Amino acid sequence: MSIPTDVASLQIMAEVYKKKNLQDILDKTVHSLVDQVPYIDWAGIYFYENNSEVRLMAASDKENDLQWETNSELKFPIKTSDDESLGMLIVRTREAIAFDVTDVSTLETIASAIGETSFAN
Repeated sequence: MSIPTDVASLQIMAEVYKKKNLQDILDKTVHSLVDQVPYIDWAGIYFYENNSEVRLMAASDKENDLQWETNSELKFPIKTSDDESLGMLIVRTREAIAFDVTDVSTLETIASAIGETSFAN
């Protein structure tokens, strides 16, 4: 199950390493995950504001976050290289037991790259 996630990861990391605008990277991330990975039905990136509020920065579908329809959800912290929490990458699927260990490590890498990029921007 991890090959589609790896393909999406390559597209996302290409955007990161091209030093694109942060919003472009966030948009590319959520859309690549949903478009390339057949079992990811929704992806969103939230950033923390004022230490307690969260703001949706990018989503594959802003109108329908599938919160009540999902069978599986994974959350990955977005942190700076200094381990400061910036936000969260969330992926959701309607399938039961859709994600495997390789998906988790690939998505953690994406979240980490977003954190380092957002700190640099």
